Amino acid sequence: MASTDIPQLSSLRSPRVIAARKLARRAQRGKDRRFLAEGPQAVREAVAFGLLPGGEHAVVEIYLTAEAAERHAEIVADARAAGLPVLTATDEVIADICDTVTPQGIVALCRFLDTPFAEVLRARPKLVAVLANVRDPGNAGTVLRTADAAGADAVVLTDASVDLYNPKAVRASVGSLFHLPVAVGVPIEQAVAELTAAGVRVLAADGAGERDLDHELDQGTLGAPTAWIFGNEAWGLPEQTRALADEVVRVPIHGHAESLNLATAAAVCLYASARAQRSPAGCREPGTER
Repeated sequence: MASTDIPQLSSLRSPRVIAARKLARRAQRGKDRRFLAEGPQAVREAVAFGLLPGGEHAVVEIYLTAEAAERHAEIVADARAAGLPVLTATDEVIADICDTVTPQGIVALCRFLDTPFAEVLRARPKLVAVLANVRDPGNAGTVLRTADAAGADAVVLTDASVDLYNPKAVRASVGSLFHLPVAVGVPIEQAVAELTAAGVRVLAADGAGERDLDHELDQGTLGAPTAWIFGNEAWGLPEQTRALADEVVRVPIHGHAESLNLATAAAVCLYASARAQRSPAGCREPGTER
């Protein structure tokens, strides 16, 4: 695609541009069941995601500047090979559509791709991150990215948590949204009850926990199928949520820091479980002594 090509989207009044701009609102995203994925990494992963269960591709169409088309020619080639519409746009149009102050020149219009919770359970997950009442989209997206990196099988966002498709959450996931199943809108009581029934041990990560992560590692129980509940950034997990878990576990603070932020605590807990589950020594049943 040459930089001299005339942009196909040059007017801010274009119906496509207006429809895309409206997706900044959660209500509109829910109505259309569509969202925007900004930046080359997100668009690359969206194209690679392929088909949804209904047979439609996750990507509806791609908008990008001529400069971005040249810089990311491999994404354009892959998209066209998949039969996806690729439309050039002016810098002004891309800036109008995107949520970022300095857009990277490429954005994909995508269909919702969350996974029903029942389907998550049918896959017999070994490691799950449950976000309970998490309101900050950047934190939600970062935990999703961390869960992906740790090899988790799924992420669950409770009904009181931030919208999975919030532009900041999508951007913070850096493409991981397209890598692992994410269930949304699940009441925390249902999530815990059904994970437990599926043989998954549920641990609540909380700084007030009586047990610490080192103890769990020493006891060798983290290798069992585990779901970690992570709470709100400001006030953590309420007592009623902690009471649902099999154990309330704190990340030990060996230095003088007051606490860890949500994303850091999630990384520590998920990687501890990932390492234990990959240990050739295996694990013991919860409650079994050495």
